[in-house]
Amino acid sequence: MFNYYIKIIPTIYERLDGSKLFSNQFSVTKHSKTVGAFSGGGDGGMPGIFFSYELSPLMVKITEKSKSLGHLWTKIMCNISGTYITFMLVDALLHSCVKKISKVEIGGKTVTKR
Repeated sequence: MFNYYIKIIPTIYERLDGSKLFSNQFSVTKHSKTVGAFSGGGDGGMPGIFFSYELSPLMVKITEKSKSLGHLWTKIMCNISGTYITFMLVDALLHSCVKKISKVEIGGKTVTKR
C-alpha cells in the first residue's frame, strides 16, 4: 500500500519590472507498507495507491529587489578587514611562539638566542 501526502502552497513571484508570476510550490511525502492478501503476512488494509491533497491557507510572496552600490562596498570592506584581522592574529600567535621557543635554558640560566 502506498500513501502519498501532497501539500500545495500558492506562490507569487514579483519581478523587478513589476510583473507577477502566479505559481505553486509542492511538497510530497511517501509512506508505504506491506499488505497481505490474507491474514498471513503484513498489515491489514486495502492494497493500492492513495493520494491525500492539502491546500495551504498561507501564500508565499517572493519579491525581487536590487541591492545598492553601498551594499556591495560594505561587503568588500568587511572581507578586507576580516582578512586583515585574521592575519594580524596569526602573526601575533607566531611571534609569541617564536619568542618562547628562542629562549634556551642552559645550566639554570635563561639565555635568549639572537
